[in-house]
Amino acid sequence: MDIHAEKLKLIEWVLTINDKSVIEKLSIFKDNFSSSQDWWETLSEVQKESIEKGLKDIEDGNVMAHKDVLKKYRFK
Repeated sequence: MDIHAEKLKLIEWVLTINDKSVIEKLSIFKDNFSSSQDWWETLSEVQKESIEKGLKDIEDGNVMAHKDVLKKYRFK
């Protein structure tokens, strides 16, 4: 998908809209999209540290196969 071409198509389409309610909905969408926060920023420091530790464990090879976890905790 050529994102630039898609943007131009959307601009052309918006220019043809005469329905005020559609314009209002698009405006609300734009405002919500513009003000949305990155999900990472909504996490606590403890949550961020836990995720970073998990990623480090993966990098270091400290992982266990799903079937081994099930065996270890006796799930069938």
